[in-house]
Amino acid sequence: MIRKKSEKSRSAVVFPGNRRLLGQLGENIKLACKRRGYTQVLISERTGLSRLTIRKIEKGDPSVSIGHYLAVLGVLGLAGDLAKVALDDELGRKLQDIKLMGKKK
Repeated sequence: MIRKKSEKSRSAVVFPGNRRLLGQLGENIKLACKRRGYTQVLISERTGLSRLTIRKIEKGDPSVSIGHYLAVLGVLGLAGDLAKVALDDELGRKLQDIKLMGKKK
């Protein structure tokens, strides 16, 4: 797809606290690769992603799609960990309980 000069790519707004979390995710991925002896070249070959993208993931770059993060996690055997995100929604359950308690007759 060819973009017109007037069309700019949009990127997500990522607040500083969330940038730190992405940085931690990138560091965790980098450490998991090192523990397994996986190089950026190997990850690149297995995912089809460029080495630049792998480096960005290891830095927690917010411009990289979640699908690319998932591809790397898949190579590491950690893709299932993504399903654990928001699994235990404590705040959501508390809000639901408050709402349900307000419906008493």
